[in-house]
This record gives sequence, C-alpha cells and structure tokens, in this order.
Amino acid sequence: MSVPFIQKARIGAYIVKQQLSGNDRFPLVLMLEPLFRCNLRCKGCGKINYSEDILNRLMSPEACTAAAEECGAPVVSIAGGEPLMHPQIGEIARQLIARKRFVYLCTNALLVEKRIEEFEPSPYLTFNVHVDGLSERHDDRVSLNGVFDRAMSAIRLLVSRGFRVTTNTTFFNGETAEGAGRLFDLLTSLRVEAMTIASAFKYEAASDQDNFFTRDEAIRLFQSIFQLSRGRGWRFNHSSLYLDFLAGNQSYDCIPWGNPTRNIFGWQRPCYLLNDGYEPSFRDLMENTEWTRYGAGKDPRCTHCMLHCGFEPTAVIDSARHPMKAMKVHWRGMNGKGRVSEEPDRTGG
Repeated sequence: MSVPFIQKARIGAYIVKQQLSGNDRFPLVLMLEPLFRCNLRCKGCGKINYSEDILNRLMSPEACTAAAEECGAPVVSIAGGEPLMHPQIGEIARQLIARKRFVYLCTNALLVEKRIEEFEPSPYLTFNVHVDGLSERHDDRVSLNGVFDRAMSAIRLLVSRGFRVTTNTTFFNGETAEGAGRLFDLLTSLRVEAMTIASAFKYEAASDQDNFFTRDEAIRLFQSIFQLSRGRGWRFNHSSLYLDFLAGNQSYDCIPWGNPTRNIFGWQRPCYLLNDGYEPSFRDLMENTEWTRYGAGKDPRCTHCMLHCGFEPTAVIDSARHPMKAMKVHWRGMNGKGRVSEEPDRTGG
C-alpha cells in the first residue's frame, strides 16, 4: 500500500495555492501534542519529567480542531506523550478527519489493542508506530522489556484491520546500517505503508546525553543505509529530496514554521524540538518569532539537527518548485554519491 493519491494531490494543491498567494511562510504539518503523559520513559525524551499537574493536563477535542483550523496545515501529526493515553483521542481523530486533515497518530503501540475499536480505517488516518531498532535495542531505548514484540503485534493487528500504518525510527549512536536494514526488512514484511527515519535530536531534558550523532556521523549512517536499500523494497515516508539531504547531497535551510507545534501550553517557539516560550495564537507565533535566529550556524542547539520537522518542508517546497530535479533524484536513488546541484538550494523564504 502506498501513500494515497488524494493525500499527495491535496498537499500539492495546498502548496501551489500558498505560492500563488505570495505566502512565503506557511505550515505543512501541525505538530499537535494534546498531552505530555506517557506510559514509557524513553532515554532520548524528557517530557515525562514534567510535574504531575502538567502531566494531568489535556487539550480538548475542540482545542485540537481549533488549532488545526487556525494554522490550516493539511497534515496533523498527533504526538505527545502517548496520544492513546488521552481519553478522547478517538474523538480528536474523528473531528480532524471530518475536516479532511491527514492525521498521523504517533504511538508506542502499547495501547493499540485496547483502543483500536475507537477508530475506523480511513485514507485520512495513519497509525505511526515508534520503533527504534530491533528487539533488544528498542527495548533498551524505551527502558522496558517486551515493548518491541508488542509493537510488532500491534502493527499486525492494525494492518489486518485495514488501517494505514507507518513507522518512526530514531537512530542513536551505536546503530549500524546492517541493524537498520534488518529492522526495515522486518517492517516491510509486515506491510507497513512507509517508514520515517531520523537522527535523534539532543533534548536538553533527556536522561541520555551521550548517544547522539553529529551531523557528519548521521550522514555516513544514512549513506550506508541507502546503499543497502537497493532491491529491498523499503519505502520511506519522505520526499526524495529530503532523503538526498540526509545522504549529504542537498544543502537545505531549516524552516521551523513548516511544522508548527501546538500543545497544552500554547504555540511553541520556534519548533517541536526547541522550547523558547509560547504564543497564544498561530498568528502571534508567526509574527513574534525571530525566525532568523535559528538554524545551523545561528543557534548552537541546531548544529547537528537534520530532522524532518524542520528540513522536510524545505525539501517538499523545493520539489514543487523544481519537479525535474526531484524526479532525477527519485530515479537515481539515494546512494550517497554525487550532488544533483553544485550550489546549496535554499528555499526557505
């Protein structure tokens, strides 16, 4: 199963509309965090460290849909925390789908079996299952044994019920291309729609501060992974130009407004990864954030970041502006060899 044509067409039309209106800064994906509570304590994340009063706070379905309407992004990624711990997550998904938003529900999958009856298969709904390696490695990262096996069972259940299923894999120091390849072979055999990949971002509140890649180390890993990918049938949930960026063949600026974050505190400045305060509205976020302060070479926290929440929007816009370039990369494949363009392509606006 591939990404539905309706999703590709809707996003493409949205980008064209924004460009024709002269809007240089527009969101593609709303990062929605309706709660911070989680049933795991992952080593690379610090959100579970909030106080109990904050962990008990929830965004209502009405607040979630209002955020989606306010920013207008065609895609909503529901994260957290663990979204399936939200008592009204089914209603949140239904309301967003009713508004024709493409919803990616990010989950560690521990509660899938318990709550699956609250959802119906739809081209607008995707379960995005968190899998950070094969069994031993994944369970170590999430600090609980057996989570990997339960995630695999949840994927099988969701696929058997006709749901769209993708996965999200974050790489930490010690991961190899061979290990990643074995994971991707397994996920492909389970008929997941596509796989999201990322080099871990060094959250200041994470308990593990020692196992993050530098940008150069991440590029070498991605190059090795892509060299192994030929003929394996792996499908990545990214644009070809973003994958080429991961392989070191494209130079892009981060555009954090492409994936704005709304959570229990408000609209987070400047992005999902960094927290420099909150704004009460999306308009305030766009107008009051000093966007030029952020990015590699500007803010030291951004030095080694290559995450899709900042760079995928740049790659997608580049694809829309230069379709022949994107097609050339698609057919050439992500092999980590050679540039498509000699000069950096900066399309962030």
